[in-house]
Amino acid sequence: MEEYVTDAVVLTKEPTGEYDTRYVLFTERFGKIAAKAKSSRRITSKLAGHLEPGTLAKVRFIDKGSAQVVDALKSSRRDISPEDLKLLSDLLPDMQVDVELWSDLARQAFSWNSVLRTLGWDPRGAHCEICGRKAAWFFVSRQEFLCDSCVSKMGKSKLSYIRTAPSVIPAKAGIQEARDKA
Repeated sequence: MEEYVTDAVVLTKEPTGEYDTRYVLFTERFGKIAAKAKSSRRITSKLAGHLEPGTLAKVRFIDKGSAQVVDALKSSRRDISPEDLKLLSDLLPDMQVDVELWSDLARQAFSWNSVLRTLGWDPRGAHCEICGRKAAWFFVSRQEFLCDSCVSKMGKSKLSYIRTAPSVIPAKAGIQEARDKA
């Protein structure tokens, strides 16, 4: 049984069993890991407030075949939506350290374009995998870029896509919005 201590950003949490929780953490020393916390949903749990999604914490865990969180101390909160944290969890490979990505998350400099670029999918100059037009979305489960038109035809939940280009507002709509505000 080995014991480890590392800084981690909590990506997701889900209940398991009656009182336990399964956490997915992006750690400074180990990359993305899944770890179980026993009795973390009990009222008297010392872990409950320290391991919410988006939290940066010092985490101590043991490895006895699988990782188990023993202790955690929250240091700060990252301003990243739970949906973005879930997509990031889906996108990151297990147990691969990424110093640049860790640095961005630890400094609270999260942006999807930067994350995708760091992971090897540079949105600058990316083209739609279906039609070849300029890409505006990254489809996480298929790990490919798509344009606005092809995404609208896919008919799937927007929770599977990351917007990589700013929304295009037609010129007339922008003029009308300016008049409405005046």
